[in-house]
Amino acid sequence: MGLIKAFTGAIGGTFADQWKEIITAGQFDEQTAITPGVFKQQNNGRGSNTSGSVGVISNGSKIFVPENTAAVIFNQSGIEDIITTPGGYVFNSGEESVFNGNSIKGAILNQVKDRIGFGGQTSSQVQIAFINLREIRDIKFGTKGPQMYNDFFYGTDLEIIAFGTFSIRINDPEKFIRNYVPANMTYYSFENREARSQILSEFLQSFTYTLNSLSSKYRISQLPSQVNEIASIITSDKDNVGTWGDRFGFQLVKIGIQNIEFSPESKELVKQYSSNKMNIKAYDDVSQKTSNISAQQKIAQGIESHGLGDGAGMIVGMNMAQNISSQVQNKPEMSFDQQIEAMKKLKELLDIGILTQEEFDKKKKEIMMF
Repeated sequence: MGLIKAFTGAIGGTFADQWKEIITAGQFDEQTAITPGVFKQQNNGRGSNTSGSVGVISNGSKIFVPENTAAVIFNQSGIEDIITTPGGYVFNSGEESVFNGNSIKGAILNQVKDRIGFGGQTSSQVQIAFINLREIRDIKFGTKGPQMYNDFFYGTDLEIIAFGTFSIRINDPEKFIRNYVPANMTYYSFENREARSQILSEFLQSFTYTLNSLSSKYRISQLPSQVNEIASIITSDKDNVGTWGDRFGFQLVKIGIQNIEFSPESKELVKQYSSNKMNIKAYDDVSQKTSNISAQQKIAQGIESHGLGDGAGMIVGMNMAQNISSQVQNKPEMSFDQQIEAMKKLKELLDIGILTQEEFDKKKKEIMMF
């Protein structure tokens, strides 16, 4: 058994146009992974599908493999051959066939006898199916329940719900057929719940793992803009999605996050947090202003009681200590009289409670060094 390559590329060459009947891929939609081969007859240059044993080929069958597809030829016992290069091929099984020079009578009668003995199918029935090598898109996912996310901004575990889609691409047709597709299937689509249930479960496990790893870097509101990083981390999860290539012959290509939102309970927590923060901010502003006014009043009263007057007390009390310090720092030398004068002023500030004993001693030491 084997295949004879007739031509490569699109079906438009002179040799290809001579073929009256070709088996090629059936219709693919966005999520179809495998479709059976169908007969296509030439009708004045226009192809039209015909009825018959869908996907069944025999000795001498003409096969056309379109771009971005692979053809799998198999019998009851397993895979016989896989074609990954686009073009035209002739199937050669070694059975009796009018295409191999056998007489019409002998070939047909022998096959009729064989079919009667095997329920209408030959004992060596061979089928062909075509695998979609394009990106299979719009596989929907959604968290079945709230997922925990430790948002660093709020500093607590919050529950989130996420929805979106992802896409895959089959890059190893043989692994895909052997390890993922059920036996004897010539049609397979990820639209079917059974087809996608396994990868959805593993994807969500990797998605949860990714959320936990990103919680220390991003707030929840920032996650939808980090899809590339999310996809990279999910793909690298060697316990789930990262194993798809070796196990099933396909890999994750792209993720689209449609929405990430808080659960109703977490929405209420965030609402309370925001409200409390606004209240604390307002209190802090009032408290600071009250403290400033109180300090100013204390300074004014202290200096007023030492005979400097109401207005002067307000101004001098706030600036005296700063001015003394500035004088000390800006002058390279101080005379003995200047040192004595500065010490008197500092002592007055100590007596009325503006300076503490520790602050007075520090300033005294700075002055006496000059």
